Amino acid sequence: MRLGIFAKPFIRPARGQTLDAVRAHGLDCVQFNLSCVGLPSLPDEIAPAVCTRVDRALAERGIRMAAISGTFNMIHPDLERRRDGLRRLGVLARSCARLGTSLITLCTGTRDPKDMWRHHPDNNSPRAWRDLEESMAKALAIAEEADVTLAIEPEVANVVDTAAKAAQLLAKTRSPRLKIVIDPANLFHKGEIFRMHDVLNEAFALLGPDIVLAHAKDIGNHGHVAAGKGLLDYDHYLEWLRKIDFQGPLIVHGLEESEVGECLAFLRKKTLGFRPLPT
Repeated sequence: MRLGIFAKPFIRPARGQTLDAVRAHGLDCVQFNLSCVGLPSLPDEIAPAVCTRVDRALAERGIRMAAISGTFNMIHPDLERRRDGLRRLGVLARSCARLGTSLITLCTGTRDPKDMWRHHPDNNSPRAWRDLEESMAKALAIAEEADVTLAIEPEVANVVDTAAKAAQLLAKTRSPRLKIVIDPANLFHKGEIFRMHDVLNEAFALLGPDIVLAHAKDIGNHGHVAAGKGLLDYDHYLEWLRKIDFQGPLIVHGLEESEVGECLAFLRKKTLGFRPLPT
């Protein structure tokens, strides 16, 4: 299995230094964010020259951009904020070919007006779900036009907060342009950690064929921690990736740069049994 990492833990004054830090850890795969080159994650515009420089810097170091973040609040209570997010998503999607990736990661959003990673009780309302369907339909039209794929992540603070809801959205859209990011650390509602295997089993049974990206972080007593430092049963998680013959990268995140070496050592030991992916 190919290990990769979010580029953000290695923020440096120059993009080349960021990628040099990735390569120094023996990694050849990143989930990218335009904040690494001093832009908003979803900017108003992306100059072609910026795309060329990013793509060249990656190629010179033998690093592949597995995906790029296009996250915005798809069910923000302010309609204009949703429309602006979709407009910016279009800017990113049209730049993906020049950046060297065809996969954009998204969150499904929350009714919280200030923090798209904070749960809101109205996330469970029929209106929130209708707004998600409307935003997603427009996002998928953008993806179709730009020839990219969108990948959403079930996340307890978002409107799609379970594997079952993610499966419902996949069935509703029936689009080959919509896929799944699996991050088991984001699947557990309060008290569900004691049902760890049941929650993971359901997620992979429902979503397995549509998983294109896997994340690696962990669950601590007071929030997320680096992979290997928490409560998540990584043997069970990785066994499911084996069962579905997962061919995508396993992307490390949710950690400080000082933790990267230890985290990668843990994951490399755990994934020794995986047959290597083609380069």
